[in-house]
Amino acid sequence: MSEQKKKIPTRIAGAIIQSLKGGVVPRIGLPYITVGRKNEIDALLSDIDMIADGGASFRFIVGKYGSGKSFLLQTIRSYAMDRGFVVVDADLSPERRLVGNHGQGLATYRELISNMSTRTRPEGGALPLILERWITEIQSQTAADGIAMDSPFFQTAVEQKIFSVIHAMSDMVHGFDFAKLLTLYFRSTMDGDDEKRARVIRWFRGEYATKTEARNDLGVSVVITDDTWYEYLKLFAWFLVQAGYRGMMIMIDELVNIYKIPNTITRQSNYEKILTMYNDTLQGKARYLGFLLSGTPQCVEDTRRGVYSYEALRSRLQEGKFSREGMRDLLGPVIHLEPLTAEEMLVLCGKLSEIHAQLYHYEPRLTDEDLAIFIKIEYSRIGSDSHITPREVIRDFIEVIDILYQRPELSVGEVLQSDEFTYAKDALSESADAAVLSASADPDAQKTDYSEFTI
Repeated sequence: MSEQKKKIPTRIAGAIIQSLKGGVVPRIGLPYITVGRKNEIDALLSDIDMIADGGASFRFIVGKYGSGKSFLLQTIRSYAMDRGFVVVDADLSPERRLVGNHGQGLATYRELISNMSTRTRPEGGALPLILERWITEIQSQTAADGIAMDSPFFQTAVEQKIFSVIHAMSDMVHGFDFAKLLTLYFRSTMDGDDEKRARVIRWFRGEYATKTEARNDLGVSVVITDDTWYEYLKLFAWFLVQAGYRGMMIMIDELVNIYKIPNTITRQSNYEKILTMYNDTLQGKARYLGFLLSGTPQCVEDTRRGVYSYEALRSRLQEGKFSREGMRDLLGPVIHLEPLTAEEMLVLCGKLSEIHAQLYHYEPRLTDEDLAIFIKIEYSRIGSDSHITPREVIRDFIEVIDILYQRPELSVGEVLQSDEFTYAKDALSESADAAVLSASADPDAQKTDYSEFTI
């Protein structure tokens, strides 16, 4: 390992290894392990630039289980926060949908707001921080206009600025209600009323169940509901720009949970909601807002139950006659993830080996030749050309380096040549052979610096 290599913080290294071992994508540390996907990332970053200029975007990320959909979403999440965006994300489930008869749409909204993240608060829960930052900025602007903070006119002046900043929201659905709650938050801040301020936060999070409860606590006769939550996300996107951010990215994973809805009418209602959001972004009805939805090929392309079963969506999203594997249009609304190559997986395993060694304070034992042998074994499985996924390879690899760390008396060869890892060694495919061997053919292979392999 290079003497110049920067040490990864233990907290981040631990999150990377433990998350990947559990088959989930870490929410921090992704730049340390990102390989491949350059074209897809470039395409999505162009969307971010467009959103920051006042536009909107809507994309589907389509790939098999374990193919890297969630990884790509989290990577874009990190890029977006670094570029001054607020990111909200949620996984759909039987309890969280876009539309439902039992509050499932509102449950999704609550999850999104709960996971609201910024560069300084990447773990989520950033809503109070955002509101405090906005209030502080408005106060600073008012003071800069020559009105002292202890002046009896200061609070009125700040409120005037609040309404002037969000005046453009008045023609948006529920814009007046949104502005009223912002004003209540400011007044409770000025009065030192922490209880009322917490109630306003609850309202923004969609946690008030009835109008009566909201009226008693806050004096407002409106609450966020299953029917209105999407309109409030559009308001948030506009407000966040006024608060100094560049826009908002909304990331929704596990579309398969809509595909699994047994009731046809309910399923179609969810697809209709997707169509509404899609049309809003393309027709200019939403600004400073980007959507990334992720699902499997089946849950998107199945014309009986999937997204394509809704004709209005299928006609908008279906690929044209010229796209095919290896030649996809990455500027279209649907991005199909191509499998990572054997060379890219080799590089990723090299990175993980070094991170694992840093985490547990030992010198890596796997050479580049060992890594190449491991990749050949993984890619020699029957059907690996169409079914192997990065998730499977990564979990197998972490198992190998865990065993070597816990059983130092074992040699690398003893672990890799065990029955569990060599059951297909006699069927090594020529393509995998050629790919990984070419990646390790350098006579200085033992000195490879995997940190140099970035997108």
